[in-house]
Amino acid sequence: MHFFYNLLFLTAAIKWGDWKNWRNYYPTYLFFIAGDLLKNALLHDYKLWSYKETIFGSNILYGHLIIDIMIMVLVYSSTLLIFLGNFPRNRIKQILWILLWVFLYSLIEFINAKYLNLFEYHHGWNITWSVLFNIVMFTVLRIHVNRPLLAWLISILFIALLWNIFDIPKEVLK
Repeated sequence: MHFFYNLLFLTAAIKWGDWKNWRNYYPTYLFFIAGDLLKNALLHDYKLWSYKETIFGSNILYGHLIIDIMIMVLVYSSTLLIFLGNFPRNRIKQILWILLWVFLYSLIEFINAKYLNLFEYHHGWNITWSVLFNIVMFTVLRIHVNRPLLAWLISILFIALLWNIFDIPKEVLK
């Protein structure tokens, strides 16, 4: 099923992505991936959520990390080509655009967790936290385009906040 989602995002990017300006989005793409890789490294033994594959089984998509890498390569690049490539100039439309992407990501996660058994929550994480995370994530991705240092600062502060809220044990850093 994750193959299907990745294919949908890639198809959408082919149709609506701003391919002419992909170089402009590349630093933000690296920032996006760096955040996910940092999450995987820091929380390897204490995941707040994880991906599962139930249709193709573990022979093709062997666990959370492989699925996450596939998402980083295909979904994140597709997302940024569309999200940043079509970002409106009007402030109200910008807020609505961010909220549309928050809704889209959150809806996919909700369906995957509730109905398709492709997503699992751990250690108190739930869809409400994911919605909040998506709001911060899409806002910070947009900020990163023009103010990358501010985006890094907000991200570090948000990580510290989540670390404390979820009382992640320091032992996971060993």
